[in-house]
Amino acid sequence: MGVTELGKLIPQEARREVKLEQLAGRVIALDAYNALYQFLASIRQPDGTPLMDSRGRITSHLNGLFYRTINLVEAGIKPVYVFDGKPPELKRAEIEARRAAKEKAREQLERAAAEGNVEEAAKYAKRVIYVTDSMAEDAKALLTAMGIPWVQAPSEGEAQAAYMAAKGSAWGAGSQDYDALLFGAPRLVRNLAVSSKRKVGDEYVEVPPELIELDKVLKALKLKSREQLVDIAILLGTDYNPDGVSGIGPQRAYRIILEHGSLENALKTVLKGVQWPVDPLEIKRIFLNPPATDRYKVEFKEPDEAKVVEILVEEHDFSRERVEKGLERLRRALGKARSSSLDAFF
Repeated sequence: MGVTELGKLIPQEARREVKLEQLAGRVIALDAYNALYQFLASIRQPDGTPLMDSRGRITSHLNGLFYRTINLVEAGIKPVYVFDGKPPELKRAEIEARRAAKEKAREQLERAAAEGNVEEAAKYAKRVIYVTDSMAEDAKALLTAMGIPWVQAPSEGEAQAAYMAAKGSAWGAGSQDYDALLFGAPRLVRNLAVSSKRKVGDEYVEVPPELIELDKVLKALKLKSREQLVDIAILLGTDYNPDGVSGIGPQRAYRIILEHGSLENALKTVLKGVQWPVDPLEIKRIFLNPPATDRYKVEFKEPDEAKVVEILVEEHDFSRERVEKGLERLRRALGKARSSSLDAFF
């Protein structure tokens, strides 16, 4: 799920809260699977079960994708969704570990449901989340009908989004994870695919988008290059070595790389006796040179409203009235973009 420990090192001067409207006119390459997981986790019924159509097919992801994308377009943002391809071989162990954890959570969910424990069932239901191939294909079909571009990555979607941002095809990458910075995105925008309010305990708190700029991170941490940031992340743990190095937290990892200059140097000295489950230098190579493709177009089109209705209303039992109101909002937002002095969508 990304390099969570790295976030503890990023100083406040390298990150700042922004309003959606401050991102108007910007193309943001969004990690699609990251967004879909958030929709599946947050858009649920009181008992924790996801939204479903009359045939028992999950629709939480489509609900989130449709309405959140409209919110972004209304703010003037140009979202481009980037979908995962084949994961690197190095990630196989982590994928298997996640699958096992989900299966355990499924057993706990079934037990809680059988006992009538709604609160426990809701908790475990959020841990049993999969973005299936059919969900991804449905999401792509909906985006196409909405006129919103999407890109198929050869491997990690976040790496492709970072590549697009580094190349200038997008202004920044959008994800909850910090991996985009390691992959070379000059800007990372967090909290784009979530509601502006999040429930914490019994209260709702504001969760504004957060902008993190890579050059400011490196400057604030006095790092010479992104390579050193990658080195720190590997010591803390990544999707390819989730446990990191035992006994090394954010501050110690930072001091090791600052003192020794690189992971390679540290492996010869202070880390000489560490046993690695995978080659740390291979992890480094993936972050510095991830698979990415130039075969994509960032092209926004007029929405096919009849197709959107067909997908959401006729196929998945969404409320026709609500979908038509959503389409009216989308149509109005696109019309405003065309008449604006900002860069047009078309």
